[in-house]
Parts: sequence; C-alpha cells; structure tokens
Amino acid sequence: MISEKESLLIKKAKEGDEGSFEALILSCKGKAYNIALRYVKNENDALDVLQESFIKIFRNLSKFNEESKFETWVYRIVVNTCNDFLRKNKNKHNEISVLLDENDHEKELDIPDNTPPPEAVILNKEHSEYILDCLEKIPIDHREIIVLRDIKGFTYEEISEILECSIGTVKSRISRARNNFKEVYLTNNSD
Repeated sequence: MISEKESLLIKKAKEGDEGSFEALILSCKGKAYNIALRYVKNENDALDVLQESFIKIFRNLSKFNEESKFETWVYRIVVNTCNDFLRKNKNKHNEISVLLDENDHEKELDIPDNTPPPEAVILNKEHSEYILDCLEKIPIDHREIIVLRDIKGFTYEEISEILECSIGTVKSRISRARNNFKEVYLTNNSD
C-alpha cells in the first residue's frame, strides 16, 4: 500500500525530521483542506481545523502503523477534527465559502466565453444553495458520507478506512444517506 519513498519519509518524520513531515503533509494538504471546507463551510474555520489536524498528525505520527495509506490516515484525522469542531460550534452560523484550487496555484488560460445567460446563472446558484441547505438538514453522519462519496469522490475502500468501518457499512450508510437527502430535497422543493 505504501511506496518505499513514502515509507522512508514516514520513518524519517517519526525520527523527528521536519522536512520529511512537511513533504508528507504537502502531498495531501489540498485535498485535506477541501474536505475541511466542505464540512465547516468557512475558509477561516477550515484553515483552523486543518492546522489542528496537522498538530494531531505530528503528535500522533508514532502511532501510524502503515497498514493504510498515509493520506487516508490524514483524511480520517481531518474528518474527526471537523466533527469535533462542528460539535463544539453547533450553534454557530457558518457561511458558505468557495473552494480553493487543490495545489494553491493560479493559472492563466485562454478559455472561450461559454458562460450561460444571467438568468441561468441565478437559477444554478439558487439550486446549489438549495442543495447545500438540504445537506444541512440531514444528520451529520449522513452528510459526512455524502460529502466523502458523492462530493469528494472517495472509493468505498477509502471511506471504509477514513470512517473505520466495513465496506458493507459504508454501502448501507450511503444508501440511507442518499434516501434521507432525497426525502429532504423533495419535501423542501414542494414547499
């Protein structure tokens, strides 16, 4: 599962080599940030969660047993830290934020202007906000599984490792979460 290069970096990081730890973190920082942002829906809070996650990772690196991919272990810690954050800030109102590029790079591209007319943009924005509103109305465990599978695109195996449950449990949770979301979506849409 783990490459020789990654295994060597992990070994060096466990021995206290900060450069190796930084290299490991940089390889999954963008995706970890996007996961945090999807959970807490605010850039500043996502950065705080990410920083807290990296501190936990650094402190617990010696406990990483290399049975799973390093990045999967990191994402598990990020998800758990997000859940802790959401529990602590249950009554705090979060604003929806825009995702950043995974590599934090800006590129200048010549792209033809295929933008839809303003009416379509407004309708699409309203629909996206409606979907996010519906996601907020389902239980956190359902929201969590939908974010991991349907928004972030993790495989069943990766979700199984992140949530520390069997693949069968992942599949049944996804099915229940999708049904719950569909019910909320259709109920709210008819109002």
